[in-house]
Amino acid sequence: MKIIKTLSFMEETNSDYGVENASALRKVAVVAIVENPFANQPYQEDLSSLIEASAEIGTTIATQAAELLGEPVESYGKGAVIGTSGEQEHGVALLTTVYGNVFRDAIGGGTAWISSATKMGGLGTTIDIPLAYKDALFVRSHYDAYSITLNTAPLPNQIAVICVVANRGRLNNRVGGITVDEAVGKDGLY
Repeated sequence: MKIIKTLSFMEETNSDYGVENASALRKVAVVAIVENPFANQPYQEDLSSLIEASAEIGTTIATQAAELLGEPVESYGKGAVIGTSGEQEHGVALLTTVYGNVFRDAIGGGTAWISSATKMGGLGTTIDIPLAYKDALFVRSHYDAYSITLNTAPLPNQIAVICVVANRGRLNNRVGGITVDEAVGKDGLY
């Protein structure tokens, strides 16, 4: 699948609720807009061509996201917005293990499940991409989300494939759970 265009988003927050932090929270999203080969088609049982194509898409946008972040990735998430001439499963097919594995490779590793969100939509769609610590899901400090609004995509026959990375957990996190330093990362949970 050819990437029609990419969109990039970055947010950096230095303080929250009046509390200054030693390091800013930086979140980056990169979105690949691709043509949906199944748009306006009858139901297709086999979506393996989308799964296979996700490797190149994932490598491209995850590499760009890591470069834009400019420092080590600590948390990640993924998502897709499917244009209205397709079906939600078309976007899900682009986010399976194949995509996840190249995403992890491009950002320097990760053992935890990559949280995701998919939805149908068109121009002006907003989607919240959930984030979690890349090596252990039970690190609560990194439970977060990044909202992006896609003003120029997807058209009805397109899919927006999204990756999001962040350099740290939430500012002012203080609700317990294991810390990044306590996480083992062996099983992706603790």
